[in-house]
Amino acid sequence: MAASSSSVTLALDTATPWLTLALVWPEGELSVSREVGRAHAELLPGAARTLLNDVGLPFHADLIVIGTGPGSYTGVRVGASYALGLGRVWGAPVLGVSTLEALVRGEGRQGVSLDARKGNVYGAVYDVQGGVVQGRLHDPARLPLPDFQALLGDTPHHQDGAPDGLALLRAGVAHGQRDWALAYL
Repeated sequence: MAASSSSVTLALDTATPWLTLALVWPEGELSVSREVGRAHAELLPGAARTLLNDVGLPFHADLIVIGTGPGSYTGVRVGASYALGLGRVWGAPVLGVSTLEALVRGEGRQGVSLDARKGNVYGAVYDVQGGVVQGRLHDPARLPLPDFQALLGDTPHHQDGAPDGLALLRAGVAHGQRDWALAYL
């Protein structure tokens, strides 16, 4: 679902220790990401309100994109609940996309992963064009880090970084799902 030229799109992700938000509106775009540990529930409402207020927009979006994980059980559910609540109040669709897609950087084939503890990662390999995942070369899966590294070979690997809110937002607009499910580490 593409956003129209007069629409406002809000993206948010709370699956990792980072609180990540992004906003695109006709006059611009803005992304913020800060490490908050486990304080997503306390900080998300104020951060979303501040993001819209800082650019002079009312507290409303026409489309919401949510990072669906993988991530901590509580973190993923905080973001999803908040996004669904806003979507219902605003009458805005809520599209889901894997948090892993917010870890992509640059262009071309690349692997991304999050620590899944005990020597495992939750990783995927994507083809990225125009800053957006265009294809999955290896679907998101949990596997031992050495196995994931062997799968990657010489492919660049982005591991445990801060999610990029604009990458998440663009992925959601390009191919976000209305019928999404949450993924946990």
